[in-house]
Order: sequence, then structure tokens, then C-alpha cells
Amino acid sequence: MRKPENNYAYIDSNNLNLGVRSMGWNLDFKRFRVYLKEKYSVSTAYLFIGFIPENQDLYTALQKNGYVVKFKPVLPHKDGTHKGNVDADLVLQAIIDCYENKFDKAVIVTSDGDFYSLVKYLYDNSKLEAVLSPYLDTCSTLLKKTAKEKIRFMDNLRIKLEYKKKNTA
Repeated sequence: MRKPENNYAYIDSNNLNLGVRSMGWNLDFKRFRVYLKEKYSVSTAYLFIGFIPENQDLYTALQKNGYVVKFKPVLPHKDGTHKGNVDADLVLQAIIDCYENKFDKAVIVTSDGDFYSLVKYLYDNSKLEAVLSPYLDTCSTLLKKTAKEKIRFMDNLRIKLEYKKKNTA
């Protein structure tokens, strides 16, 4: 009998959120977590996100839905927006977990070409299950070439993963 896979997901939350929104819909993170478990045997899903204190309810909901939320301090811009680049944190966590042999394979969720080296390393070492990119048109060519047959796009998952507001009537 074959033992079930123990795969880990590493999610660039801002890239995922903006990519899905660019297609005109919002992601249901609870349903996405179930999807990762059922489709890719993801036992641990790290979600890397910038920390803004007023978003505490969001962070709590993500944790309740099964994500391991990894925070990055954000820097406010003069225009009121925030910047919290999670790339290095995501790569470091994936490499530590790989080195410690914590997972069978990794699922990387991003369209960002900055993850090229990580994806190449995982692919070359047979540790890459998939790269999930929100949208074909915004996905880095570097990722498409490096992940090869392991890249998947989320534009066809709207029916399955779109957030729908609950009726309160």
C-alpha cells in the first residue's frame, strides 16, 4: 500500500490575490485550502503576507481555515499604500523545509519570476509538485520555462474557488 503524499504549499498571498482580482473575481481562501489538500495532497500551506494590524480579523480567519500564516512587516508609503515583500521569506522557508525533508513535494503559488531559482531547484531535485499561477497572461516567462509541465493556471478555477457573499436575509 502506497503512503499518502505529504506536500507543502508556499503561497505568495499578494501575488495570488492581485492575480485573481485581475481576472474579475475574489478567491475564497477556505475553498482554496480544501482544493490544495484534495488536488495536491497539501498537508501544510504556508501563506506569506504583509502584516497590517487592522487586518487582524483576516489573519485569524486564514489561520482558522488551515493556513500557517507567515507575516512580514510592511512599510507604509506616503500615498497610504503598503509594501511588504515576502519573496525572501517564502524561499527561505521552502529551502529549510526541503533540507529538513519535511515534505515530499512543494506547490509554489505565484506568478512572480523572482521565484525562478527556487522553482528550478525544486524541479531539478524532483521536489516540485506544481506551480500554481493565477493567470497565464501575467505569469513570468521564467516560471513557465522552469516549471515546464508542472505549471498550472487558476483562470479556469473560478467556479470552484470564487468567493461568494453569504445572504444575510
